[in-house]
Amino acid sequence: IPFGLHHVFYLPFWQTAVGGTMEVAGQLVQGGQNIFFAQLADPSTVHFSADATRYFSGEFIFMIFGLPGAALAMYHCAKPEKKKQAGGLLLSAALTCMLTGITEPLEFSFLFVAPLLFGVQVVLAGSAYMIAHMLNIAVGLTFSGGLIDLFIFGILQGNAKTNWMLIIPAGVIYFILYYVIFRFLIQKFQFKTPGREDGDGETKLYTKADYKARQGEQTKSGDPAGDERSILITQGLGGKKNISDVDCCATRLRCTVVKPELVNDQILKQTGPSGIVKKGQGIQIIYGPSVTVVKSNLEDYLVNAPDEEYLAPDEENVEEKEVRETTPQNTEAKTTKKVLCSPFTGEVHPIADTPDEAFAGKMMGDGYMVMPVEGVVYAPEDSNVTFVFPTNHAIGLTTVDGVEYLLHIGVDTVKLEGKGFEMFVKDGDFVKKGDKLMAFDIQYIKEHAKSEACIAVFTGLTEEEEVVMKRSGHVNAQEEIAEIVSC
Repeated sequence: IPFGLHHVFYLPFWQTAVGGTMEVAGQLVQGGQNIFFAQLADPSTVHFSADATRYFSGEFIFMIFGLPGAALAMYHCAKPEKKKQAGGLLLSAALTCMLTGITEPLEFSFLFVAPLLFGVQVVLAGSAYMIAHMLNIAVGLTFSGGLIDLFIFGILQGNAKTNWMLIIPAGVIYFILYYVIFRFLIQKFQFKTPGREDGDGETKLYTKADYKARQGEQTKSGDPAGDERSILITQGLGGKKNISDVDCCATRLRCTVVKPELVNDQILKQTGPSGIVKKGQGIQIIYGPSVTVVKSNLEDYLVNAPDEEYLAPDEENVEEKEVRETTPQNTEAKTTKKVLCSPFTGEVHPIADTPDEAFAGKMMGDGYMVMPVEGVVYAPEDSNVTFVFPTNHAIGLTTVDGVEYLLHIGVDTVKLEGKGFEMFVKDGDFVKKGDKLMAFDIQYIKEHAKSEACIAVFTGLTEEEEVVMKRSGHVNAQEEIAEIVSC
């Protein structure tokens, strides 16, 4: 992802994850941006924490100085007859980058005409973060590393608190580095940067749409093949023209189609889902925690997919026959492999009672369901947090002995967009049994979602393993609730 897009994708991550945890004015604050603003409000702060801002301060160096140096190099390398037009485009892009930190017009031009230049940008930008941290520069931001944020959170706060003045000499050096390296590479490899197009080619700055279009042309010409799973999903849903919306929750791809009769289950099953749920025009395809990657790949593929309906070819009534052998019933005793403790407090039920077809049908795995009476989720055992879904309604855990948990709070709670949830952990955290993972508002979920049911699913069980309930009725968090047994 180009550095200029980081404010779109990673701002929530900065706020809650990056920068660690620090005590400010007697309060424990987590997340680099949160720490910076807590110190900003604390009159006793002598110098802002460079550790908290180590993912921010470097941006001012390469966004205000470095990338404009690259723009100047492209201007000087432009053909004489195209220099005026290229200069106007590059000047506006460079000024936008300097003022606001929006770098996409310049960076996508690297990515489009010369990925090597973007590789250089990645290395130089990464080193700028390191240099800023070494110089103890501590300037925070809200949007990106442009002059506006530098003025507000650097200059106005004073050099004593931020060391913002060191950005200037470091920036001058980076301006020279960008200029010299970009000019050398453009001339040596004859990159077609703006103003160097062949013949009467249009002089322009490229966009993400241009980059995706070029990828689509390469796919059509037989270069890199399109993502096979995305192609099959599109075909299984009746073609791009039949798909009106693509979304996902913690485990399932949620698509809305125009004509449900065009959906082909046999094609969709080739993509490796654990289940398919169809409700009118809504199609849910269960892939598990990796669904966010599936969704992203599908959206990228649909940018250039043919805008048409897809009808599967006739199979001439040749049906796949399944041979089922009748075997004697296994009368051997089941072996207990693991005792499970509840992450929830409430009334326990078998997973088949879950008010959701996919969970009740064990399409994502076996488990159990608890109707909560306390809005807190606790770690059921020592585990690593493998993922926290962006809307905070689901957590993935992997225990020290390799058991995979999916803790899903409520049914259809992805649509709440995080409202009613408070998360206490982040991806990669190690938690001890009994640690608080998250809190949720039971009443809010009851009023705004399909159900407040809390589901624990074990996504890594083998065909020989199942979950057997040990309790019924009320159960407290951390009490034994079920067992994983081997048949």
